[in-house]
Amino acid sequence: MRPFRSVGGRLALALLVVVAGVLAIVYLIVVPSYRASLENNELNNLQKLLLTRAVPTYPIATFMKQQYASELAPRVNARVVVFSVASETPALPLPYADSNLEGDSTDVVNDPVAFNAIRQQTLARGTVTRKGQEYAEVAYPIGDSVVMLISPLHDQLQVVSVVRTRVIVAGAIATAFAVLLGYAGASVFARRIRRLEAAAERIAAGNFETPVIDHGSDEVGQLARTFERMRLRLSQLDRARGEFIANASHELRTPLFSLGGFLELMDDPELDEATREEFLAQMGEQVERLTKLATDLLDLSRLDAGRLAVAIEPIELSELAEEVAAEFRGRSADHELEVATEPVLARGDAERVLQIGRILLENALVHTPPATTVRVSTAVDGGRATLTVANDGPEIPRDAQHQIFERFYRLDGTRASGSGLGLAIARELAEVMGGRIELDSQNGWTLFTLVLRVDAPDRDLELGLV
Repeated sequence: MRPFRSVGGRLALALLVVVAGVLAIVYLIVVPSYRASLENNELNNLQKLLLTRAVPTYPIATFMKQQYASELAPRVNARVVVFSVASETPALPLPYADSNLEGDSTDVVNDPVAFNAIRQQTLARGTVTRKGQEYAEVAYPIGDSVVMLISPLHDQLQVVSVVRTRVIVAGAIATAFAVLLGYAGASVFARRIRRLEAAAERIAAGNFETPVIDHGSDEVGQLARTFERMRLRLSQLDRARGEFIANASHELRTPLFSLGGFLELMDDPELDEATREEFLAQMGEQVERLTKLATDLLDLSRLDAGRLAVAIEPIELSELAEEVAAEFRGRSADHELEVATEPVLARGDAERVLQIGRILLENALVHTPPATTVRVSTAVDGGRATLTVANDGPEIPRDAQHQIFERFYRLDGTRASGSGLGLAIARELAEVMGGRIELDSQNGWTLFTLVLRVDAPDRDLELGLV
């Protein structure tokens, strides 16, 4: 692995760049400003000495100037040079007096600080470099002369050099420490990320048993908890898928096995015509059951994939309820089918409402004893439009009411002709339309109610549908 492709390497490199940048900024700010501060302090000191000691004691007599420079130099701890102006033109000839008796004065000929003092006729100060050495200079014009104090900046520059060296050394140490610390810290994060990667690989491979655990409260910890929620959800979906396939296989196997048995029986040459007709009728029922099961499974697959087309538009709920009831009148001869509707304008999909109505009404007719009453009604309840299918058959046990809408679920003792998918489809269709199905089974009646929004823009359409 390339070192800078890992999280640790990249974070270490980022810290290196950041620390190096910060140190460079610190160096560029601190070292030059510190040097300027030392130079300014030296110039201030020279200026004070010049004005308090040199100017007041300046001799008028020309022959006294060399003695003046020699005696003043040790008192101000600086080189003293006296320039003489030979004409009105601001030009500097050779220095007239110089405390530096051991050497010559050619190095200060045409000195810029002294020249500025003569030209401006005021105190001048600054730094100059001669023969690789830097000096602080302060000059002051007195009559036709200029007195200048010169002090080498060697000691101050030595201090600056020490500071520069220490900044560089400290910066190098801090950079190395930051890189090591960053790499170590990144390695810790990298291990956590690798654990998440391993968990993702397990989940992708279909292993949902091992939990994803990370106790951190940072973003990685939050990501781990998101992975854990995903694992639990996928585990539930995987179990549901397995149960769905098993149940669907069972539901398909039963009618297919029955059809195979009837086909074998019909091959009997001694089979009488009445029995043959009975077998054909039962085979037709099994084919109808297979067709309904295939349709239900197709609807569920479309709902799961989010591909079921639903149009939300104004619909007259009472007309749809009467249409559903009319479809089942021929099949409800052994029940008392009542229709009690009132005009209800709702928002939904007419075809899907009809499908839900058929499921609820068929469920009521199939799972209630003969001579019981089945009632279809519509109403408006605040901002809710309702279509209710009620029956006075056996009540649904309270502990089974929360399972009644699960796929392939059947109550104990009910007929096994259904697929156990109808109520599950009805509930999901209602939710797709922004509604729901409510169940109430008590006091001798069982009510399945489809709740939709009322088509009334000036009212609270969301009331009771949150």
